[in-house]
Amino acid sequence: MDALILREGGVSFVAPSVQERPLEDHGESLHFVERLESGAFDLLICMTGSGLAFLRDQLAASDSLDRLSAALKRVAIVSRGPKPLPILRDLGTRADVTVPEPNTWREIVEAVAARPERRILVQEYGRPNPEMTDALTSLGAEVTPLVMYRWDLPEDIAPLHEAVRRLAGRQIDVVLFTSSIQLDHLLLIARKMGLEQPVCDALRTYTVNASVGPIMTSRLAESRIPVDVTPVHPKMAGLVKAAADAAAGVIQSKRIARLG
Repeated sequence: MDALILREGGVSFVAPSVQERPLEDHGESLHFVERLESGAFDLLICMTGSGLAFLRDQLAASDSLDRLSAALKRVAIVSRGPKPLPILRDLGTRADVTVPEPNTWREIVEAVAARPERRILVQEYGRPNPEMTDALTSLGAEVTPLVMYRWDLPEDIAPLHEAVRRLAGRQIDVVLFTSSIQLDHLLLIARKMGLEQPVCDALRTYTVNASVGPIMTSRLAESRIPVDVTPVHPKMAGLVKAAADAAAGVIQSKRIARLG
């Protein structure tokens, strides 16, 4: 992200706000393989490459990787975008469906609706997605989660504290949001610092807010934070380029609105 911002002439301040923390119970991984082998599922939805990599590494440590590779061939696989695909190739299999951009749960449900499988295992990302589960259930699916990791605050939250201070002091012009959990953690830290209201005020009236895609945009809307920029494609490079192109005009418009 630093390099992308610098390339567009910006001065970056990156505050890591999320850590992927794998679950310590490795027994769940082997249980998942056993259930695949028994024919308990028809379809696997891979939400992230990270989760699939955690699964692969845990089973490699217990010499069960060959079992996982063989078991994956027993089910249809839906990949949420391209990130799980290299891990699947490492495991000797492939996705039957790769969900297109913007790779949200809505595109996943559309893909599943067009298929016959209804016993579905979902390799979750950092937290449950009840909206997707409800939508799949409404199709008549039996949905089972596979939890490999959870999102947590990073071990070093000093940069996040500094981001809160800079936002509250209106020392940041442009904010790039790439995941809804980033906003949750930012506001959590701001609340603990007693600066949630100044941060929200800055995000609502001062900063240029760039959202990577529709799920992030929806989360910002829930907090009444306007989205000023969205890229054509939900990718980091496109997000930075779109924000750089629009920033000056948006800053000027917000300045006029504050004075008016």
